[in-house]
Amino acid sequence: MKKYLYIAVAVVVTGIITFAFLAKGNARTLGVNDVASDPAAFTGNVTITGVMAGVSRQASGVFGIMDKKELQCTTPNCNKFIMPVSYQGKLPVMGDELRVTGSFVNDGRGYMFSATTLEVLRNHKIGG
Repeated sequence: MKKYLYIAVAVVVTGIITFAFLAKGNARTLGVNDVASDPAAFTGNVTITGVMAGVSRQASGVFGIMDKKELQCTTPNCNKFIMPVSYQGKLPVMGDELRVTGSFVNDGRGYMFSATTLEVLRNHKIGG
């Protein structure tokens, strides 16, 4: 009887672990343009991908990312949305494609993305 109980518990635990990994893998990753029009609509932790577009000269630990699709626009009249990101860690370099996880915060001047994790996916060799 104990043997069946152990097997049943093992099956349940395996199922829970499998579900947790699958659920995490299905989390939707957003692009910068997906959140640009209304960052306040995204509450809690979200994951966003974008390309490092510049560093703030006024605030350390703040940089901007643009949507990956913006790399295709090379003319001077492009309206690229640059999303400000605050991160306490090693900053990425220009052209790094990033996956950042965190939440939006309103700092009184507008919304900024406060990243808790940052992962560099690749570099697109932009800039000078």
